[in-house]
Amino acid sequence: MGQFSVQFEVGDLQGTRFEQVVALVDTGAAYLWLPREVLDRLGVAPSGSREFELADGRVIEYGMAQVMMRFQGESWAVPCIIGNTGADALLGAVPLENFALAIDPVNQRLIPLRMLLK
Repeated sequence: MGQFSVQFEVGDLQGTRFEQVVALVDTGAAYLWLPREVLDRLGVAPSGSREFELADGRVIEYGMAQVMMRFQGESWAVPCIIGNTGADALLGAVPLENFALAIDPVNQRLIPLRMLLK
């Protein structure tokens, strides 16, 4: 599958400040990953932390926060990993599920899903 990026907005949970972000869509990642400086500009502080195992086997602890994410006319609160300063933003599976989106790898875009309630 090819790689592609999407543009959306992230903000504080109160919805008072938002910022445009371009993130690589990464279905191998679970959460939204944003560089620390984006969250600092929004005034978003960590509400906790989690340990993550990296591909090389190292375990690293990262701060996490809830942010408001806006995409295609919808807004949802999503968990976010507070990444290193200067890191690229990643959009993982959890926010994609929150927005009921799937990946169209051929056309390199996100497409809406009909949710199942069974």
